[in-house]
Amino acid sequence: MKTQPNKSNIKLQNAMPHFLGLCLISAFLVLVWTGCKKNEAGSNTNIDPTGVYALVSVDGQNVPCSTTHEGHTMTIKSGAFTINGDGTCGSRITLSVPSRGDMNVDVKATYTRQGPELTMQWEGAGMTMGNVKGNTFTMTNEGMVFAYRK
Repeated sequence: MKTQPNKSNIKLQNAMPHFLGLCLISAFLVLVWTGCKKNEAGSNTNIDPTGVYALVSVDGQNVPCSTTHEGHTMTIKSGAFTINGDGTCGSRITLSVPSRGDMNVDVKATYTRQGPELTMQWEGAGMTMGNVKGNTFTMTNEGMVFAYRK
């Protein structure tokens, strides 16, 4: 007994390879996209921010440099920022103020980290955000941009 194929079966049979191809392409794109996202997240979690960073610039000016802060002119001579593995960090900046001469400003903070971003809570003061990228650490504090390098 011969059966005649009906037109709806023929259309379904012709569409099936196209449908399977679209499914395979979609699955491939999802795998590629999730693989890329996983690598991005992995690279953020692999950042080790700990270490000692030397101050290289303030507001884009190479250190030593002159700057004005809260109406006072000063020369920033040098600085260091230390990020410890225990969630603490600290900064020491050596500066010169005409009326007082050379002085060191030491401050300490605790930090939390999310990928390359550090949120620092300063002892007796406010909060500052910082960013680690490669061997560079940058932060904006009291309107001034500090850039440090390991």
